[in-house]
Amino acid sequence: MIDTESGGGLRVGIVGAGGVARRHAGTLAVMPDVALVGVTDPDAERAEDLAGAVGATPARDLDALLARGLDAVWVCVPPFAHGEVEERVAAAGVALFVEKPLGLDVAAAERVAAAVATAGVPTSVGHHWRSSTAVARARGLLAGRTVRLVSATWLDKVPPVPWWARRGSSGGQVVEQAVHVLDLARLLAGEVTAVHAVADDAPPDGGDVDSATAGTLRFAGGAVGTLAATCRLGWKHRAGVELYADDLALTVTEEQLAVRDGEGSWSVEVDPAEARTAADRAFVDHVTGREPSGSGVLVDYAEALRTHRLACALSESVASGAPVVLGA
Repeated sequence: MIDTESGGGLRVGIVGAGGVARRHAGTLAVMPDVALVGVTDPDAERAEDLAGAVGATPARDLDALLARGLDAVWVCVPPFAHGEVEERVAAAGVALFVEKPLGLDVAAAERVAAAVATAGVPTSVGHHWRSSTAVARARGLLAGRTVRLVSATWLDKVPPVPWWARRGSSGGQVVEQAVHVLDLARLLAGEVTAVHAVADDAPPDGGDVDSATAGTLRFAGGAVGTLAATCRLGWKHRAGVELYADDLALTVTEEQLAVRDGEGSWSVEVDPAEARTAADRAFVDHVTGREPSGSGVLVDYAEALRTHRLACALSESVASGAPVVLGA
């Protein structure tokens, strides 16, 4: 357990200074039991700007950041930058919060998983949808029921960051974005045992990622499912999961749970920011040994790796043109 009563709070460093890092930093900065002590990024000016905004100080590099005596590090880097950072943080015995996805492929994530297991450090991954009260309600409604059909969608635009449209930087839309809804499908319908996917051959301007992907999924519990993803819109159209059991239909997004059963229809609206905050709070509580103080759900690295393998299997199926069996 980390003592936060006498030392000014959990000592946290942040690797990365982009938009996601800024969101986490803003959340952590207002927690009374957290002390943000440093930010590092290859872009020194950007690191200085974020550090100044949250009352921390920039660090020259990861070594300089770790030298400050950290209890935990939030790794908020693009997909291509995952791997060595997490391995070095784990080797230093520091707790790790890692933003999704875990990397461009399975190999890098497997190496990190091995390093984390060897070091025995606490971990969490940014699958914040699991901390949504809408998802908690959905799990309760599905308890004791057999899911028959799953439909996962991510219909969106190309994000405004230069690395996203390149496969060698982002891993593609399924790995970088749709991994959220794949994680939710696993949570609500169980493990996926096999996938088969196809994609178009018209990448967005300036990129080489697939513009549209369609996949089928076979779940261990007998359910069948689909994934549909595109980045060719000019807006975020829909991202979520629909699930169908006997006399029950659920739609789960970041903003809403919509339900239809034999009695009629109803819905619950939620604030997506609450789940993001709860995920950070859950890891702070976990590292400090406190009882969870909110609705946050801890998704450790090993659990997130199962979802990452699923996303990468869909990409592998697109590349090979053949079905991929998971866990074989």
